Parts: sequence; structure tokens; C-alpha cells
Amino acid sequence: MEVFQQLGVALLLGLLVGLQRERAGAPLAGFRTFPLITLLGALCGLLGKSFGGWSVAAGLISLAILVLVGNLPQERQSNSEGGVTTEVAMLVMFAVGAFLTVGQPIAAVAVGAAVAVLLQFKPELHGFVRRLEDDDVRSIMQFVLIAFIVLPVLPNQGFGPFAVLNPYEIWFMVVLIVGISLVGYLIHRFVGDGAGTLTAGVLGGIISSTATTTSYSRMARKQPLQVPSAATVVMIASTIVYGRLLMEIRVVAPGFLATAAPRIGLMAAVSLAVAVAMWLQRSRLASEQLSPENPSELKPAVAFGLLYAAVLLGVAAAKSFLGQEGLFAMAAISGLTDMDAITLSTSRLVAAGQLDARLGWQMIVVATMANLCFKTALIASLGPRSLVQRVGLGFGLSFLAGALLLIFA
Repeated sequence: MEVFQQLGVALLLGLLVGLQRERAGAPLAGFRTFPLITLLGALCGLLGKSFGGWSVAAGLISLAILVLVGNLPQERQSNSEGGVTTEVAMLVMFAVGAFLTVGQPIAAVAVGAAVAVLLQFKPELHGFVRRLEDDDVRSIMQFVLIAFIVLPVLPNQGFGPFAVLNPYEIWFMVVLIVGISLVGYLIHRFVGDGAGTLTAGVLGGIISSTATTTSYSRMARKQPLQVPSAATVVMIASTIVYGRLLMEIRVVAPGFLATAAPRIGLMAAVSLAVAVAMWLQRSRLASEQLSPENPSELKPAVAFGLLYAAVLLGVAAAKSFLGQEGLFAMAAISGLTDMDAITLSTSRLVAAGQLDARLGWQMIVVATMANLCFKTALIASLGPRSLVQRVGLGFGLSFLAGALLLIFA
């Protein structure tokens, strides 16, 4: 029965890719050929279990020869691909068929579906690449450097006081934060000044809610008519931060999420309700002033790594020498300008069993409240009084929710 399931999945994946190639007008292989190729791969994989891996190799070589022979009679002038996309897809789908027989059906289905998607969205993918500028490509390559070259070579063990300074784990946090910010940065690059209020707020929360608050406070001072929309953007960005924090906790300490999510979620719900109310009453945003810097530059990445290490060490020292009050003071100071470092460090200590989960979420809530105070001060110093009144109400309600959590939860 398992064999028939494998052959059936191979057939369906081949039909999926074949349908796309048939619609695209590929002359070499289409709706019938691709199912035959994936079935050939699956059959070779099944034969390999009895006769050895040479069966798969022989099938792949035979397919490559057929592809070569199939291309000889024509100069492929009418091929819309203008390359070897179909030929490569044929070889990949053969491998997908073979892969189905080694006990990895989910991975095989994912690869087959990815092939179909890549083939279908050729114009969009090419358009995306054409719109990238040199700085964007540089950002992507710098992230590759940070994530796949620097990270693997770092030692994965604790050093320093309290043995909490693990170079691998510290740099992994850098990769996590840079990756999140890079996604927002690239989306912002393509949305640009055409961002609406909602989009600007979401991207601002992904990139940096503090930078967003600063930028839109200045804009509101210059353009008083834009105060309602500026307040909405700031509120949405601050709401997105809660989702960002929960995602960070999920990655670093999945077991801590069940404890932290209801508390952080309550503050997020209050912030979201205010943001929705503001959005419903907004005016149209005339321009978007946020100009984020490349988050994958090595200098800010190293700076965040040092900040994270300092917070990690500070929390460990406060826990050892100052008690609970020292931990809350450390959380408040760290949360003034950066929520990521305190959230990640606290989550890591909770996951390692070095910090109680209840104390962990309380520290994050304290840091969040301190961050709200800092952003309110930014708005008061950079923006008009009307913006302070609008955003201050939303921040105040979120702050009150955090205070109630600390008292009663």
C-alpha cells in the first residue's frame, strides 16, 4: 500500500509541474511528460532498494541523455524560457520522485511544490531582481556572511562571568534580529513612499518602532494636518513590536511562550484596539518619511551583539548580587531603547533554567513599559502636543495593562 501512495504522490507532483509547463508552452516537456519523469524517479528509487543505488543513477543518466537528444532537432528559438529552466526542472522532478521512496514524503512534496511555484512566477521573480539595487544585493550578501559564514565557526560554549557569554548563541541572536529587520527593510524598499498608513506602521514595527516614532513625530511637527495618520502609524508600529517579541520568544525558548504569551498578548490586545480605532478615524498619509538603514551592515550587527551580551551579563549579575529589584531595574534600563536584547536574553536564561518563567515575563513587561515611556518622551520632544495627546492615550492604556499584570497576574 505504501508503494502505491508513493507512486500516487509522484504522479500528482508531476502533473502539477507538467500543468504549469504546458500552460507556459514549453516544447520539451509538458502535462504528460513530467508525470512520467516523476514516476520514473520513484520507480528507480524503489528498484534501488533491491538492486542498489545504481538504479537511480542509471535513471538520471538516461533522462539526461533523453533531454539532450530531445534538444538536438530544434534550435529552441520558440522556447519562451530562453534557457534551460525546463530541462533543470525535469532533472529535479526525477530526483523528487526518487526522494519520495526514502521516507521523506513531506520534504519531497515541498520541493515539488516549490518547483511549480518558481516556474509559475517567473515574471514576478525577474521583476523583483530587476528592482533590486546594488545596496539591496549587498544587504542580502552581508546577511549571508553573518548567518552562514560567521555563525558556524563560533564556539558553542559559555565563557566569562557566570558562563553566560556563549559566542554562538550571542551571534545567533544577531542573525535572528538582523533577519527580521532585513525582511522589513527590503519590503520597505519596494513599497517606498507609496506606503499607506497600515503598511507604514507594520513595516515600522518590523524595522524599528523607535525609529518610526522619531520619524513620524518630526513629520507631524512639520505637517500638522498629518497628526492623525502619524499617530496611527506610531501606534501600529508599537503594536507590531509585541508580535515581534512573541516570535523571538518562540524561537529562543518555545517552552516559555505558554507563560509569556498571555501576558504580552494582553498588552498587545490593548495596543491593537487603540490602533484599530485610530486607523478607522485616520486621514490619508501624504508621505512616508522613514528611511531605515541597512540592518545587515557588520557594524550595527556587532553593536547589537555587544548590547545583547551586556544585557545577558547584566541580568545574570543582577540576579546574583541585587535580587529581584536589580533585575527589574536592569530590564527597565535595557527596554528604554531596545526591546530585542532584553527579550532574547531573558528568554535564553528562562530556557536554560537560570531564571524563573514568572520573573522572566515580568521583566519583559517592565522593559515594555519603560520603552513606552521612552517613546512618549521622544514624541513630546520631537512632535506637536496634539500627537502626544493621541499617542499618549494609547501608550497610557498599554502601560496600565502592564502595571495591572505586574500587580495581579
